[in-house]
Amino acid sequence: MGLNKKSVDDINAKGKRVLVRCDFNVPLKNGEITDDTRIVAALPTIKKLINDGGKVILCSHLGKVKNGPNEGESLAPVAKRLSEKLGKEVTFVADYNVTRFRGAEETKNGEKFSKELADLADLYVCDAFGSSHRAHASVAGVTKFITAKGGQNVVGYLMEKEINFLGKAVEDPVRPFVAILGGAK
Repeated sequence: MGLNKKSVDDINAKGKRVLVRCDFNVPLKNGEITDDTRIVAALPTIKKLINDGGKVILCSHLGKVKNGPNEGESLAPVAKRLSEKLGKEVTFVADYNVTRFRGAEETKNGEKFSKELADLADLYVCDAFGSSHRAHASVAGVTKFITAKGGQNVVGYLMEKEINFLGKAVEDPVRPFVAILGGAK
C-alpha cells in the first residue's frame, strides 16, 4: 500500500478487540436513514475483521454536537441498518461517555478520552477518510495509546482506497489533469 500505511490486510485480528473509526455521518429524517451509502462502503472492512475472528467495536460521529446528547443524532438507526446489512446483530451502546457528545474532549484530542478509547481495544483501524485530517481523540489521540500498549494502528479499505487514489494523483498523474477537492463545508 502507498504512503507507508499498513492496512487491515497486514494485521491478525483473531481474538483481538478492534476499534474501528467509521464515517457513519449519514443523513436522517425523522430518525430514518435516507442514504446508507457510507454504511455500505464500510462493510468490506467490518466483514474482513469479523471473518478473521476479531471482536469489532465501531465508533463514529453523527451530525454536529453543540449542547451535549441529542437523541436526534443517535447512532441507533445506524446500528439497526448495519444489523440488516451484515445479517447479524449489531449492539448499539447508548453510553454518552464514549461518544462525540464529549465534544470538547474529542475535538481537543483530550488525553483522558483518547486513553479510554484505546482501553476498549487491542487494535485500531481508521476507516473515516472524511475525518482523518482532524486531530481528534477518536482519530489521532487513540493511536498513541494503542501503540503504547503494543497494539497496531492501521487503515481500513476505504482509507486505503483514498490514500492510493490521492497518492497516484500526486506522484504519477495522468496529464493533462485538473484536481478539484471539496466538501460540504
